[in-house]
Amino acid sequence: MQKLFSYLKPYRKECVLGPLLKLAEATLELFVPMVVAAVIDRGIGGGDRGYIVRMSLVLVGLGLLGLLFSVTAQYFSARAAVGFVTRLRHALYAHVQDFPYSTLDRIGIPTLITRMSSDMNQVQTGLNLTLRLLLRSPFVVFGAMVMAFTIDATAALWFVAAIPVLALVVFGVMLLTMPMYKGVQERLDRVLALTRENLNGVRVLRAFRKEESECQSFEAKNEALTAAQQRVGRVSALMNPVTYVVVNLAIICLIRTGALRVQAGILTQGAVVALYNYMSQILVELIKLANLIINITKSLACGRRIQAVLDVEDSEAVDETLPGGDPGVRVEFDHASLRYAGAGGEALADVSLRALPGQVVGVIGGTGSGKSTLVNLIPRFYEATAGRVLVDGKDVRSMDPGALRAKIGVVPQKAVLFKGTIRENLLWGCRDGAPLSTSTCRDGTLPSASPQANDRPQGDPVSDEALMEAVKLAQAAEVVAGKGGLDGEIEQFGRNLSGGQRQRLTIARALVRRPEILILDDSSSALDFATDAALRRALRGLDYAPTVFIVAQRTAAVRNADQIVVLDEGRVVGLGTHAELLERCPVYREIHESQFRKEAAV
Repeated sequence: MQKLFSYLKPYRKECVLGPLLKLAEATLELFVPMVVAAVIDRGIGGGDRGYIVRMSLVLVGLGLLGLLFSVTAQYFSARAAVGFVTRLRHALYAHVQDFPYSTLDRIGIPTLITRMSSDMNQVQTGLNLTLRLLLRSPFVVFGAMVMAFTIDATAALWFVAAIPVLALVVFGVMLLTMPMYKGVQERLDRVLALTRENLNGVRVLRAFRKEESECQSFEAKNEALTAAQQRVGRVSALMNPVTYVVVNLAIICLIRTGALRVQAGILTQGAVVALYNYMSQILVELIKLANLIINITKSLACGRRIQAVLDVEDSEAVDETLPGGDPGVRVEFDHASLRYAGAGGEALADVSLRALPGQVVGVIGGTGSGKSTLVNLIPRFYEATAGRVLVDGKDVRSMDPGALRAKIGVVPQKAVLFKGTIRENLLWGCRDGAPLSTSTCRDGTLPSASPQANDRPQGDPVSDEALMEAVKLAQAAEVVAGKGGLDGEIEQFGRNLSGGQRQRLTIARALVRRPEILILDDSSSALDFATDAALRRALRGLDYAPTVFIVAQRTAAVRNADQIVVLDEGRVVGLGTHAELLERCPVYREIHESQFRKEAAV
């Protein structure tokens, strides 16, 4: 938890002033029973109405001053809690953004969403309550006991007897519930993961008529969550009745002792009332403390979950001491292998490949052969577990990830667009990747990995003409025209577009960057043959020379590539041109002939 508290340092003043002002309010509250006792003994007992009025005004003054202290303390506490969680959420989000794909796969998106939202909210609530009550409640409890001793030591012994019992109850419940709340949050993660999966795949569920079975699965997980919440709720619910029983028993004993001492002339009636008020204050504060302990328990469990994510080491650390290679080679795989975490075998094994500037490299193979895995090693989305991957003669592990990815334009297998205009989505291709509402990057410059990769001088704005140029290259001009131009609205994930339209716009987004390396990861699977062919011709005719990696299922998409890599079960089984592979690579020949016969039949 020490890492979390470091984000609280800018709010040290608020963390001090908030509790101090609450202590000031509590001090005023401790004087109220004494004033009431004086009103009873001197004002009512002596028939002095003027004294009663004056003491009533004192009570009003104490109340107003206490209200001022309380409101100001609440302001400082809320400011510290909200500011702390804001900084923590930003830090967690930035940390997650740096995770490689392997870490995201291991932790899971639903649990990250839970920790970013509900866990953060619980930590904020817990910190706010802690600053307001953690010192105030014990201060009132022990202050009331001290004030009771100043009135009558014999009667105050009941305070000494009751407080340890109450503390045992409060802290016993806390120790029991802390691990239980952690289990509740873990079950909540499972429910959210299932909910997200089912909502994303609702069309598939309906197509295969799996609604009933998925409802049963959801019900089972939801019932497990409910059962866990009920168990911890039952334990937590014991706190209030047990504390009420203990305090009320102490009050009964206190009133009896006070009555006997009043009858003996040792105590006044006002003093007994004051003792009763102090015991009532203790009851109220212990109930507050009990609820605070429950909230702190929840917050600590949530804080540890957030801490666990922050403690995940960023495997994208840069090691500039790694040896390099030939700077004239744009991309090189040097005996690169990759084994996914928890996998039984290697997804890629001993891949060696060189791609020169301006070359087009086709990557083909059966389903699960490692095609996407291969190209994901270039921008270091995954890190090779053996061998190495080099870009411009530098090991990717020795390059800053941001600088590396600035050279690369990626069109992922799943075409993802964001809610906003077409222009805003295309401008994700800018250097800092920020979706803007203007036609320039955040720094006002054209995105470019290097001046050599771009014939426009850096510093020029990205004009609408430049965006439309990328759109035309991606064969998406009619898509943009159909949406009313670059200001046409796109719904979340591009739901108002077809699969082929989404693919073409994601290709255009990558081309806006004018990258040195362009990766098309099966990005034309939803395109018809004519559009796919036009896209390949457009890429060949680019006015700069990027190295292009085309991952495809169809040999027609890669047949004109400078070299084609054929993968089978993670291994390179063929490397060469289309004609060479037809002659000497059985796997490639089988893929081509199966598609050729299919195309001929059509």
